[in-house]
Amino acid sequence: MIEEARGERSDAEAGPKGSGHGSEADEVTPKRGVLSKYLRAKVRHFLLTVTADRMTRGGLSRRHRAQNVETRELELRIPRWPTQFDGLRIAHISDFHVGHLMTSERAIDVVNTVRDLKPDLVACTGDVVDLGLECGVDGVLAALGAVGAPLGSLLVLGNHDHLDNGRKLVRMAKAAGVQTLVDESVTLTCGLRVGGIDWGKSIRECSTRVGRVWRGAGGVDLLLAHNPKAFVGAARLGVPLTLSGHTHGGQVSLRKRSNDISFRRRLRAGLYRRDDSILFVTVGLGAWFPLRVNCPPEVVVLTARSE
Repeated sequence: MIEEARGERSDAEAGPKGSGHGSEADEVTPKRGVLSKYLRAKVRHFLLTVTADRMTRGGLSRRHRAQNVETRELELRIPRWPTQFDGLRIAHISDFHVGHLMTSERAIDVVNTVRDLKPDLVACTGDVVDLGLECGVDGVLAALGAVGAPLGSLLVLGNHDHLDNGRKLVRMAKAAGVQTLVDESVTLTCGLRVGGIDWGKSIRECSTRVGRVWRGAGGVDLLLAHNPKAFVGAARLGVPLTLSGHTHGGQVSLRKRSNDISFRRRLRAGLYRRDDSILFVTVGLGAWFPLRVNCPPEVVVLTARSE
């Protein structure tokens, strides 16, 4: 089992094609101390990223940016997945961290790769930006909105998305045609019920948010959550499939991906199962430190199959 950790609350504002259920954007109260968190994050970034890169004369960032993005296609057998959505293809992307290590141009190239894969739905599970919004993220969101997936592009926010101005990011996404789910759900035109929760740090907070979405929608088929700890609450409620990011797979791994999908492992990367619920955690695309070992950035297209 996973140890529970205590955390803190978050803020944002709400915004493919379907009818929504849940909280409204202007009902969310901003966090206190956002500015101090932003400043602390900038200091960490300077010490751990900028300084480290300078010490290698830019070698770390050059090697990091030269790393290819892997494209993977996985077929998931999901016990509770509704049969009418058998074969649905979901492009799962996460953790762009647009900024110093991920330029907006590179991020847009990744989104264009997603477009060319022709998924039915695009699901982005947060941390679109690394620090501030003045990083060209508007172009990335515009590309996401223009993918042209039949069921649209959905987004949930991660912890980094809140460092500068989470509400503004949601407004920017909405203007670009990307729907952000903030503790709410949407029923897509095909009938699929998708829930999305805002950033939560602890299992307890994530579970509270998942429960709120579940009750508001009368159940969901697919849950998007930046923090994979949300899977604890999702599995208790019997959510068929949860998609998450956040961990970057640790960025440095001593071994390649495991095929073990048991719930005993830490929710760090790959597939997990608890009872009849499935979790997929992507290692994401960007980084907070310019080094990835055995954790190459990835775009994953998941084909959901009814078991």
